[in-house]
Amino acid sequence: MAQSASHAGRDERFQALVEVMARLRAPAGCPWDRQQTHQTLKPYLIEEAYEVLHAIDEGDDVELRKELGDVLLQVVFHAQIAAEENRFDVYDVIDALREKLIRRHPHVFGDARAQDAREVTRNWEAIKAQEKAAAGKAESAASVLDGVASAMPALIEARQLTERAAYYDFDWPNAQAVLDKLTEETQELRAALALPAPDQRQVAEEVGDLLFVLVNLARKLGLDPEATLKVANQKFRRRFAAVEQTLAAQGKTLTESNPVEMNAIWDAIKHRTPPTAASAVDTHAR
Repeated sequence: MAQSASHAGRDERFQALVEVMARLRAPAGCPWDRQQTHQTLKPYLIEEAYEVLHAIDEGDDVELRKELGDVLLQVVFHAQIAAEENRFDVYDVIDALREKLIRRHPHVFGDARAQDAREVTRNWEAIKAQEKAAAGKAESAASVLDGVASAMPALIEARQLTERAAYYDFDWPNAQAVLDKLTEETQELRAALALPAPDQRQVAEEVGDLLFVLVNLARKLGLDPEATLKVANQKFRRRFAAVEQTLAAQGKTLTESNPVEMNAIWDAIKHRTPPTAASAVDTHAR
């Protein structure tokens, strides 16, 4: 009985949140909340997701709890807009998610078997394809890569594309093989740049190939390329700010300095700054 009461209390807390959102959207509610649409809220969902990632990287549970709440707000907000138009509500969202999790995990909730995470993912993709076919959304020449949204940031898209292909053993055998490919792509870029009149489209394509291979190098090393690049960005911010501070201590600004002096300061800062451990361990999102 105590457990049931606890669950009931939690249900009431969630319902209270839904009711707060409904009141904000009501005629006498908040003017800003009332004028929002699915389209206007899109940037906030992306921003809040990145704030969650930052909190995870920082290992800050207080911030993580807050940022997860902000993501939940976006879910409740979108569902409230839909409910006002009698399309669906947040409980329909919850029901659909629960049903999908059960349906796509037959090795847990049914009689199917899965030996490892790789087999689970293959089964997941096969079930997704069956669902699309049943809904009449399957194409005659559908690809297993169709489930990767092209609207995603390019780094994440590249990683997920090659993850999908790797489930079917279309992959480099190890990180060394990717490094060999990186050398090959670097040579092709050098050749393109060495032409008397380099073709910018070809140069751009070769740079794209280099980036694509680097994404796969991170993946083969068990790293998330997006998080890895984020750490590199943060390191650059810190070191460049330190260059500015060093110059300021000398009574100079960036414009009053020169590349030789700035690079010398950069190298000194680099050698006295310990490496930063990247919070970039690979995670397989679905």
